[in-house]
Amino acid sequence: MSRQGGSVKEKLKSYKRTPGSFIVMLLVLIAAIITFAALLFLIAYILVNGVPYLKPSLFSFTYTSDNASLMPALINTLIMTALSLLIAVPLGIFSAIYLVEYAKRGNKFVEIIRLTTETLQGIPSIVYGLFGMLFFVTFCHWGFSILAGAFTLSIMVLPLIMRSTEEALKSVPDSYREGSFGLGAGKLRTVFRIVLPSAVPGILAGVILAVGRIVGETAALIYTAGTLAKMPKNVMSSGRTLAVHMYNLASEGLYMDQAYATAVILLVLVVVINTLSGIAAKKLTKS
Repeated sequence: MSRQGGSVKEKLKSYKRTPGSFIVMLLVLIAAIITFAALLFLIAYILVNGVPYLKPSLFSFTYTSDNASLMPALINTLIMTALSLLIAVPLGIFSAIYLVEYAKRGNKFVEIIRLTTETLQGIPSIVYGLFGMLFFVTFCHWGFSILAGAFTLSIMVLPLIMRSTEEALKSVPDSYREGSFGLGAGKLRTVFRIVLPSAVPGILAGVILAVGRIVGETAALIYTAGTLAKMPKNVMSSGRTLAVHMYNLASEGLYMDQAYATAVILLVLVVVINTLSGIAAKKLTKS
């Protein structure tokens, strides 16, 4: 108790000497409280308005104007997420490995890649949607399909995965590499056995953010995957995701209750994916 009292007194004295730091600390605390309160309000609002309308008819495998089923959209969302990550994650990780481990420092080509990556992160999603419609839908003759949407989303999240992986690899101490080289391991073995496993938590953090963007995307998918409320036969079939499904229900104005129920399922899906990713990151880190 005496130590705690002494630390409080020391903090009060330091704040008296530097009142600016006290103001900054107070602003940070207020911002944190407001952010947390906004998050709680948003979650509570969605649950209160959506949970009462979670009915068995919403989970029918066939969409009709009577049930406004979200099951086809849920299946399409899972397929879209898996395909997008299957394309973007290997490309993003291998690109980051090249930039950090193999490219020479100060290389102009690397600087151009990083500038391009940062630029791509700031492009609005509707621009990606228009590009996907012109290239994948029209030029490649894929039509409105899950595959066209997945490729568009993979391009969208690729910069995010690249940058997060690059920062995770940079955070690995050089002593790990030097120790591996000292034991006679080659460059490739060092990267995949020492550096990459140490950077897994940071890489998974970027993947989780990418999943959140994929699941919540609407503008890019309306122009590439379409809005057909139907179970997909294959990756060339058109289909809507949960976010697009919710947008369509809300825009029509006739299914607001089902839209709120879809928002609940979308929220639960994101929480489940984040939780599973966190558990996987802890297990990989321990191993």
